[in-house]
Amino acid sequence: MNRLRATSRSKTTAASKPSADRYVQFVVVALMAFGVVAVYSAVSFLAETKAGGEPERLLLRHLVRVLLAAGAIVVVSRMDYRRLARWSKPLLLGSLGLLLLVQVAGVAFGGATRWLRIGSLAFQPSDLAGVALLLHLSVLLTRKQSYIHAFDRGFLPLLFWILLTAVLIGIENLSTAVLLTASMLLLCFVGRVRVLHLAGSGLLGLLLATLMLLTSPQRAARVEAFLGTKIFPHTEAEAVFDPQNEGYQARQARIAFAMGGLTGVGPGKSVQRDFLPAPYNDFIFAIVAEEYGLIGALLLLGALLMLLFRGYLRIARRAPDPLGFFLAFGATTMLVLQGFVHAAVTCGLLPVTGLPFPFVSYGGTSLLTSGILVGLLLSVSRRVQSPETERS
Repeated sequence: MNRLRATSRSKTTAASKPSADRYVQFVVVALMAFGVVAVYSAVSFLAETKAGGEPERLLLRHLVRVLLAAGAIVVVSRMDYRRLARWSKPLLLGSLGLLLLVQVAGVAFGGATRWLRIGSLAFQPSDLAGVALLLHLSVLLTRKQSYIHAFDRGFLPLLFWILLTAVLIGIENLSTAVLLTASMLLLCFVGRVRVLHLAGSGLLGLLLATLMLLTSPQRAARVEAFLGTKIFPHTEAEAVFDPQNEGYQARQARIAFAMGGLTGVGPGKSVQRDFLPAPYNDFIFAIVAEEYGLIGALLLLGALLMLLFRGYLRIARRAPDPLGFFLAFGATTMLVLQGFVHAAVTCGLLPVTGLPFPFVSYGGTSLLTSGILVGLLLSVSRRVQSPETERS
């Protein structure tokens, strides 16, 4: 009899144990599936130059990467995020070491040295460093809550890791560094860091970004092309205002939006994919808008909003501990903010960057790191408190 009762209690406990958030899983699977279709359409021009005219080869490569990202989601989501957080500092130090290695033995693609190559495998350490920074910052915020308002003991260690990571990334990838810094400062804000400290950090970050623009004519020219005026002394006006130079990508993206209209020209019928330099990656949202129209673009943004809603209000809010809250909030912020910045760039609302759309753009490291972030989010969701528990 006692055995039967014990068995019944164990079954009840197992049944009541929260599972991974199904809405987040659905959104991510939908983005992956939609991304496969969008990439297959956008990659045709690239296939003619790099794959012997066979887009199926590049599609197969993308499918393998999608499966790896899905595998990362499954593995990380089944891990206890509290155990994973114990390795946050070694992981961050390792990723910073890889960023330093990029400066010595990095591989250049598209004019930027952001990759490391191991055999036939090339990856971007900057994406991995972002995940490691989120882990370590969440751990520090959890530990320092009792004295988080103190500048020296509370905030200064946080600022050290944020700036160190952002500077090492920003040497070759300023847009990723800015996005990561913004995400981490927002995480610090919800972690009860003083607004005065965050404002000072923001000004410091702005100063560092300006210095990086002053040391890179190409970056500065992109900003000037976006603003429509020349403000930096080390750029050439001809390059900034030449319609075939810095402003070319943004203009072609706007043409794609105009051609798409409300319902789009139809799947696989994009014209602008032959004119945009990276339609399968940096400007995949423009191809979506052209082929599926404003409706398709809004559905894609709606998926991000769903991810934002579930991540903030259903997972982070009901996390069982502060560490889970910070991880869920930070992972959601990094994914959603990257998607909206990508969309804003293609719409001409921000200067041109190299940021992909999570789970939709063609890529390797970006897909994998997005999968890890979703895995962290789902790991927290497996341990969320039910509304009944919150009221009791």
